[in-house]
Amino acid sequence: MLEIKLLREEKERVIEGLKKRHLPEEQLAYVDEVIALDDSRKKIQTESDVLKSQINQLSKEVGDLFKQGKRDEANPLKEKVAELKSKNEVMDSEMNTVKNRIEEILLSLPNVPHSSVKSGKGEEENEVYQAWDNELPDLGESAMPHWELAEKYNLIDFKLGAFITGSGFPLFRGKGAKLERALINFFLEEASEAGYEEIIPPLLVNEDTARGTGQIPDKEGQMYYCEKDDLYLIPTAEVPITNIYRGQLVTENDFPIKLTGYTPCFRREAGSYGSDVKGLNRVHQFDKVEIVQIQHPDKSYDTLMTMLSHVEGLLNKLGLPYRILKLCGGDTGSAAALTYDFEVYSAAQKRWLEVSSVSNFETFQTNRMKLRYKDENGKTQLAHTLNGSALALARIVAALLENNQTEAGIKIPETLQAYTKFSIID
Repeated sequence: MLEIKLLREEKERVIEGLKKRHLPEEQLAYVDEVIALDDSRKKIQTESDVLKSQINQLSKEVGDLFKQGKRDEANPLKEKVAELKSKNEVMDSEMNTVKNRIEEILLSLPNVPHSSVKSGKGEEENEVYQAWDNELPDLGESAMPHWELAEKYNLIDFKLGAFITGSGFPLFRGKGAKLERALINFFLEEASEAGYEEIIPPLLVNEDTARGTGQIPDKEGQMYYCEKDDLYLIPTAEVPITNIYRGQLVTENDFPIKLTGYTPCFRREAGSYGSDVKGLNRVHQFDKVEIVQIQHPDKSYDTLMTMLSHVEGLLNKLGLPYRILKLCGGDTGSAAALTYDFEVYSAAQKRWLEVSSVSNFETFQTNRMKLRYKDENGKTQLAHTLNGSALALARIVAALLENNQTEAGIKIPETLQAYTKFSIID
């Protein structure tokens, strides 16, 4: 959530930044509306403070007069106090209306993109930040896509998953399940070695938690909702892990706060159809290891680069061809100021598959969560939050199966063999 102070002090930068997201004019006008509403809030607050001071003073006088037995003098003042209290109730109602409208608008506005983010309407306008310079694998026309390999080697049963639950809920079995578990353990160990504390969070969260990281009110349609319990299934471990520090006041010495966690992730992905979402390309439930950092604002963009290097290291160890995209304004998530996507090359499908997003949210999430720190001068400031997929497994598994297929079977990358306990799927 954007700070009102930012809208006031850097109004032009905010508007120019939001234009990169191609927001409609009526939404850009919210900036001026919030400033005007905040002016009204301040005016009402000032008048209310004066009124309450008068009420307190008169109430004291009324009490003193009653103690002195001067009831005739006290009663008119008592009526005046009642009149002022009634007026104050009206002002409180006006104040609540203004505050609610301000919050409604601020919750609807996305983050301001970083100055380096280019304007753009969608993914077709993203820029390639780092290309794959080596030759892409060519397995020939006989190469099988991962869904055929999964069936051939009895690794993933998409039909049985659909029978048990529905389309988009794959069932892993045998060496497919072991490969999935091996990847989870590998990613967690790599994160632990990089200094991240491992977390096993709840898989369901309440509305306050979902709002804290920006899923509500922006992404309700993508989340599974348990109506009777008023809880949401998590779309990513980012949500519960980042909220560990909701409402907390940390110190500069606490930075960087580094957390990691494996969870299943649940996303409705409504309206996704066609061959491009076949198999593991897009599913409603998938496994993912997430890395989260809470950092000092002066260091968050250096941290973002460190997190990019971490994800890059994982893909290098797995031997997967990858490229890094820098997202344009229109494709950047509403909570993020800057996002880089990693894509791996699927040799059988001959297409790039997104496997990670690494983002800096600056103060957007911490303002919602009231996550603050005291600076060296003792002043309370908002921290910055960052997160990244390290990594999302579904498409990683798809690429590993396709890119490592041979006539003898599917070879397991050497770095994973200590976790799988086998070197080939045959």
